[in-house]
Amino acid sequence: MTIVFVPSLIALLLSKADEKGSPLTELEVLDIRDNATAIYVDAEAALSMSESRGYRDIDPENC
Repeated sequence: MTIVFVPSLIALLLSKADEKGSPLTELEVLDIRDNATAIYVDAEAALSMSESRGYRDIDPENC
């Protein structure tokens, strides 16, 4: 099973940085990650979601 962010974590981070008008701090990034909507799916579903997005999401452990 795999955690998948919906919308993707990278999309959330980019949107928040654009809203702010400057780069996010580490604490802001961690807060966004920790409060983002995520689902727990099997590996096949996670791969399918990634393929439909057209990109792999950012690693939540190293964002």
